[in-house]
Amino acid sequence: MTSTQTESTTSDVAPTGLSTDHSRAAADGAHTHGTGGTPQGSRAERVTSFDLDVITVPSGREEEWRFSPVAKLAPLFAADLASSGVRTTVVESPEVTVEIVGRDDERLGKAGVPGDRTAVTAWNSIKEATVVTVPAQAIASAVTSIRVEGINNTPTANHLLIHAGALSESVILLDHIGSATLTETVEIVVDDGAHLTVVSVQDWATGAVHASSHRIRLGRDAKVKHVVVTLGGDVVRLTPDAEFTGEGGEVEMIGLYFADAGQHQEHRLFVDHAVPRCKSRVTYKGALQGEAAHTVWVGDVLIRKEAEGTDTYELNRNLVLSDGARADSVPNLEIETGLIEGAGHASATGRFDDEQLFYLQARGIPEGEARRLVVRGFFAELIHSIGVESIEARLLASIEVELSKSMSVIEGTAPVTA
Repeated sequence: MTSTQTESTTSDVAPTGLSTDHSRAAADGAHTHGTGGTPQGSRAERVTSFDLDVITVPSGREEEWRFSPVAKLAPLFAADLASSGVRTTVVESPEVTVEIVGRDDERLGKAGVPGDRTAVTAWNSIKEATVVTVPAQAIASAVTSIRVEGINNTPTANHLLIHAGALSESVILLDHIGSATLTETVEIVVDDGAHLTVVSVQDWATGAVHASSHRIRLGRDAKVKHVVVTLGGDVVRLTPDAEFTGEGGEVEMIGLYFADAGQHQEHRLFVDHAVPRCKSRVTYKGALQGEAAHTVWVGDVLIRKEAEGTDTYELNRNLVLSDGARADSVPNLEIETGLIEGAGHASATGRFDDEQLFYLQARGIPEGEARRLVVRGFFAELIHSIGVESIEARLLASIEVELSKSMSVIEGTAPVTA
């Protein structure tokens, strides 16, 4: 991928890419480092509340909504949404328990507080929730699959709680299919010493609108691998938050997205280092093709003054496959103590490298297959880092489907569609 250095991380398609790259090094004092957008206050000062009157309906001019298609998301801002638009089905590992509980269950609402309008409407609209529990010290023998299936486009709220007990090990696959207009809360509570992998796939049909708040709470020495894969739907807006509550916690946040013509895919992450000696790694990669394909990635990391010994790095890469697409990428790093192991971020957006394509074609590889090889290589390392063979195989197959759309456009046999 071709790129040139610049201080802007927001770009329309251009002949060459735009990037920022800030090397990982220990900070020498408290400071805030953000690029590519309107100046904003400390992420620590963000308003959060379970109260609808506190988090009001956005106009689209707010920092957290300025990239979003607010008009399309507006049905999810209503105060009282239905629960009839999706069907949730769980196929659990034998060691895992599944319950349907009322909204007054004391386990709900423990993994953080809503931070935007769709999140607070989701909380206030639910009548019940699905709770998936991995008991303490249990080692799950199979992947637990949660399928959220859209059955109509009634504006709907849904709530899931995934609770990994102390010293447990498990993998959870969260699958979104069909068509829906959905705002969703996914609470992920990981107790001391637990190891949890959560893979959330957004493979919606055309017409779907999905806003989802993933709130992750890690205990002492807990390890979480949080994977987001966004492929389908007209509008998908995910806001994963991770909060450390005990020393020694580690979170790895991986994202893969592929936007076609007319699709809006937005991922806004927040990693809150509030205790000492925790580690976070964020790596998101996306590809775009087709007129008005739009992706947004915003990565916020806050290292509070109490979080000495923090080790953090975030990376976003975007590969533009055709004219008319737009990628916005905004990394933000806020540091309140200089006593850390390291912190940094990098962001780049660019087209195919013509020299790389020429190199492959010069060795007898047709242009279409050369492009496939480049995109496969762009995503391959990320997919293989998931560590679950069945999920990796499925994602590789999905990427092939997206590449087939891209190749048909290049060859003039079909238009790019969502």
